[in-house]
Amino acid sequence: MILTGYTKQIGRPECNPSSESVYCIATLNEDVAEVLPYLNAVLHGMEYFRDPPEVVFHLQGRSIKVGAREIAVNRLADEEEADRVIEWWKDKINEVWEKRGSLVPSYEGKVKPRLMDILRLLPKTNCKKCGHPTCMVFASQVVEGKCGAEHCPELSAENRDKLSVYLAGFHFD
Repeated sequence: MILTGYTKQIGRPECNPSSESVYCIATLNEDVAEVLPYLNAVLHGMEYFRDPPEVVFHLQGRSIKVGAREIAVNRLADEEEADRVIEWWKDKINEVWEKRGSLVPSYEGKVKPRLMDILRLLPKTNCKKCGHPTCMVFASQVVEGKCGAEHCPELSAENRDKLSVYLAGFHFD
């Protein structure tokens, strides 16, 4: 076990004090820097930083930063949810640490598809048939993994195949 516990602080965003959601910052009892590249390999972090060591994840509509000595989570309903989320991360950190011998560490963030590569394949008619106001908005949703080639009814068969092949090279959570 690499992480035995933490202390937490709950608050509301200073930029939006009337926000219904809260954030949580958990200060870790131990330095978990050594597990971060393994955690990144397992959970496919969006960004990986070496100095200071931290990984940023986007999971379930939240941004989560896991650093050597803290975990920060936004968009939580309340303190009870913060407790569940931070406990999950504590358990996951310890689980990954125990399995590190069979894992290949990853020091890179997730590679995303490029917006312009996607947009080039779209019809650029802004027809709204996909449910988005413009092809640019649709392309941004594809970048985030929320839509795929099959969601554009106006896409030619050739470009649908090209876009599907292009997107197959990326991992989406």
